[in-house]
Amino acid sequence: MLKSLTRLWLSGVKQAAKAQRSQQRKLLKSLLPKPPAKARTSPAKARPSPAKAAVTHLTPAKVPRRAVVPAAAGTRLPGKWMAFAYSSLADGGKLPARRMPYWLYIPANAPVGPLPLVVMLHGCEQSAEQFARGTRMNALAEQKGFAVAYPQQSLRGHPNRCWHWYERTTQDGGDDVRLIAGIIDKVCGAYPIDRARIYVAGLSAGAGMANILALRHPDKIAAVGLHSGPIFGAGHSKTGAYSVMQLGASHQAEQAIKTLLEGAAGFPAMPAILIQGREDRIVRRINQEQLEVQFRLINRLDANSAEPPVDKPGRASGRRQSHAYRIRDYRRGRKVLLRVCDVAQLEHAWSGGDCTLKYNACAGPDASRMMWDFFSRHRR
Repeated sequence: MLKSLTRLWLSGVKQAAKAQRSQQRKLLKSLLPKPPAKARTSPAKARPSPAKAAVTHLTPAKVPRRAVVPAAAGTRLPGKWMAFAYSSLADGGKLPARRMPYWLYIPANAPVGPLPLVVMLHGCEQSAEQFARGTRMNALAEQKGFAVAYPQQSLRGHPNRCWHWYERTTQDGGDDVRLIAGIIDKVCGAYPIDRARIYVAGLSAGAGMANILALRHPDKIAAVGLHSGPIFGAGHSKTGAYSVMQLGASHQAEQAIKTLLEGAAGFPAMPAILIQGREDRIVRRINQEQLEVQFRLINRLDANSAEPPVDKPGRASGRRQSHAYRIRDYRRGRKVLLRVCDVAQLEHAWSGGDCTLKYNACAGPDASRMMWDFFSRHRR
């Protein structure tokens, strides 16, 4: 009997270890570029550019570079859903030029006066259009009256559309960060956007980029929302990025922020909302804990700034199911500068999204609504 139980236990351990190794290989593979495809011997049609390919799948009709296109499948929203591309030459960049496609939603239900703008950055293996559908942010924008921009990493930039949040040049504000900042300026120049109410949010690698954008351009960004994001200032290689996602980097987390603040005299507060699933095995919860430390430093929040945590029960039945979650707020005076939300049972997925799409969980809380509720209280 004892031998039988021992064999059963050993079998379970081996299966668990095998599953963990498989997950680790898959995660590391997503960060590494794919090998080049073998050349075909027969003639083939030229492949469209990533920007054009991403635009044309929205509609059967041919779409020009700058055009109004139909809303994403399954959403019949009255606002304008438009496709654009931004070139690095627009901000004085040098050759070779780099282009970044982006999409913009302008609500029909727009208030009188300038619109707030939310910049949404997708995660790995997602497109901008998929991120818009999964998060349902356009529908919320129509209800609340704000614009939404969705920059998209090109397949040339990364074969899995990952943002390079772990690279030193990116963390210093270069490469894709400059392009996204240029997109914001372009949108503000073309549409009535309230420059005091520009916010950025992202998922996973997109959260890493959203964080860098906010910290390198605090003059542009009024608040940031990070869903399942890695800490700032660590990684510096693909294998290093994997280590951060799994283990964090406590020895670098505080120093990265101290270095940032030392190099930017008069750095303003950066309000932040952090959302994380407790069952996330891709970007583990240690990252949220260390991001919490980083944003306490950024916003000069001490232990006395913390309010007692609030536990929200889950709902297992009904139309809108929700996991239980806990909120911890840090306040300066009457203003909440840091909100930390960890969600029970949530894996690596946008909470309260469209779970027919990868990296979205149908069960709430609704991360999009939580982020907008937080953003709407802040302005630069």
